[in-house]
Amino acid sequence: MDREMMRQKLTQFVEDETGEPCPALDDSLGLREELGLDSVDVVGLVMQVERQFHIRLSSEELEKLVKVGDLLDLLEAKLEPQPESAAA
Repeated sequence: MDREMMRQKLTQFVEDETGEPCPALDDSLGLREELGLDSVDVVGLVMQVERQFHIRLSSEELEKLVKVGDLLDLLEAKLEPQPESAAA
């Protein structure tokens, strides 16, 4: 899944959490400030991301999420195919 497809899914998740149309998600937008997400919204967003992409985000990773781009970067890293030698 490429970054733009992830961005589209993220837009859908934000709209689901807020119940409002979401502006275009630019990488520089703050998750809390510009998108108006509170703590409950962020938790709901993270839960949707984890379910949709079949990943787990650690507390340390979540602490670093400030902007939309941070979340997309993390998703790209988590979804990147791992070499077989790393799985062994």
